[in-house]
Order: sequence, then structure tokens, then C-alpha cells
Amino acid sequence: MRIGNRTFDGHTYIMGILNVTDDSFSDGGKYSGIDAALRRAEQMIAEGADVIDVGGESTRPGYTQVPAEVEIARVVPVIEKIKTNFDVPVSVDTYKSEVCRAAAEAGADMINDIWGFKYDKSMAKTAAELHMSACLAHNRETAEYNDFVNDVIADLNESVKIAKNAGVTEIMVDPGVGFAKTYGQNIEIIRRIGELEKTGYPVLLGVSRKSVIGLTLGTDVSERLEGTMAASVWAAVRGCLFVRVHDIKENKRAIMMAERIMGK
Repeated sequence: MRIGNRTFDGHTYIMGILNVTDDSFSDGGKYSGIDAALRRAEQMIAEGADVIDVGGESTRPGYTQVPAEVEIARVVPVIEKIKTNFDVPVSVDTYKSEVCRAAAEAGADMINDIWGFKYDKSMAKTAAELHMSACLAHNRETAEYNDFVNDVIADLNESVKIAKNAGVTEIMVDPGVGFAKTYGQNIEIIRRIGELEKTGYPVLLGVSRKSVIGLTLGTDVSERLEGTMAASVWAAVRGCLFVRVHDIKENKRAIMMAERIMGK
């Protein structure tokens, strides 16, 4: 898969999370200033991040939607600074086409849409026009399924179809852990993550510090590193192209060790 000026294939890569919001569930406010965000981006790159994912709206459980203009004001200056100072692909974590367009004009290479192009009907066309890669996450209004994993795959196939019909060519899918899923369903989709290859596209797993880890281990958000690393190793074993994480160095090392054991 190509993102910006890089091609990713054959390994499990790191998408580093850079939240420039005041209310993200685990690091709200830490990187909301441009200088702090740029320092964090530099640190993530030094620790081995392959893509930086910039988000201007928290999508934690019970989140409050912010206007597109607020989101744009948060992410655009950060994206511009990153692209000016570093040679790294940048993704923008948004489901609004206005934010997608502004981010692309600032230099973003990929759109990471938690609604898989189904929330904003202009998103797929916008991404195609701007020649952006896309990460399409699974989501739906309610956690009601007939055949859970196959329903997730079917929903993702619909997102892929929307993207392809609009002209988006570089596509990755994400099972959407934490979105419209019970605890048990989150565990199941992680366990069966390899089945998402049925979509025909690379897979990203985003579990970092999420409640599924806290509920499993009985830990708060500050003590979920080991659970995140375990999920990252599992993603590597099951052939995921990317993991999306907060803690770069630790997850990178865990994946490197797993891949060496696997002979990669």
C-alpha cells in the first residue's frame, strides 16, 4: 500500500497517534499546542513511527462532536509543521470532508475515517479528488449483528465499494475496535482479525489503551501498555499491515521481536 511517498508491504508498521485535542481519552491536552505537537511528532519518528495520524476531535465513548472549522484550526497548523520539518507520511483522523480537504491542502497523505466513508457522503469523492490514501474503519449506529464477524466484513466491503466507486485506489481497512461493539465483540474481532483479509485489502488494528484492554486487565488508561503490546504482537502474527498506537518505541520493539521469530 502506498501512503504519500512511501510503499508499505511485507511487515507490520506503526501508525503513531498524535491527538491535538483537549479531551482525548488518554492524552487530552498534552499535545494541543503546535510546539508540543511538533516535539511529539519528532519523538515518535525517532522511536520508529512510520505514519503520523493527527486527530483534532476526540472520538472516545460519549464524545462531543466539534465543528469542522474548530477541527481544521487544530490539525492544519500541525500537519503543515510536520510536513515542513519531517519526511514522514501524515494521516488525518476525521470523518468530515471539509477537514479532509483542508488537511490535504496542508500536506496530509491519508484520510483515516472512523465511519468508513459512510458518515459524510462527500468524503470519498473528496479523498479521490485529492489523491489521498484511505483507512476505512468499521462502525455502525448500534451493536446489533446477525453474524458478527461476517457482518463486519460485509460492512467494510460496503465502505471499500464506496471508496473505489469514487476513485480512491490506496485502501486499508480497520475493524473499528471500540466502535459499535460490546466487550465480547471487541475481543472476538481482535482474535479473528486475520479474517478481514477477505476484503482483499491490508488491515490496520487500533487497540491502543482502549477500554477493551482496561476491562480485560482491570487497569485504568495509564496502565494499558502491556495489553496494547500484546495486541500489536497478535496483529503482526495475523498479518496486519499496521497497528495504530500511542507508545511507539515499545510496540515497535515487540513487533520486531515477533517478526524475527516468524522469520520476517
